[in-house]
Amino acid sequence: MSPTIVSSKALPRASSYFSHAVKAGGLVFVSGTAPYSPDTGKLVGSTVQEQTAQSLRNIAAILEVAGTSLDKAVSATVILADEEDFAGMNDEWLRWFPSNPPARQGAKLPVKVPGLKISIAMIAEA
Repeated sequence: MSPTIVSSKALPRASSYFSHAVKAGGLVFVSGTAPYSPDTGKLVGSTVQEQTAQSLRNIAAILEVAGTSLDKAVSATVILADEEDFAGMNDEWLRWFPSNPPARQGAKLPVKVPGLKISIAMIAEA
């Protein structure tokens, strides 16, 4: 089965450099997803908690388009602009994954985007 690009006009605009996600081999690979509003295209939230929630809402929408959900998440990469935000991100993360969370690793954002605190990439079962 060949890879399938996951996209929808209901999702925040994806960069022309990458897809929202790719479905392949029984998995959905979600690109790094920032906390942008699908309606306005603007950054949502000024705190890492608000931005984590919006990033996860966006990922949930992407996974829904792909025919799956956050419940099927197996791995996530959390990319923070500032390591000082790690505790705040974890506070919000636990609201979304109170039990059986996906495997997770962290990284530092390689570029500065004004106001952007977080981006999250995820892999889920299709």
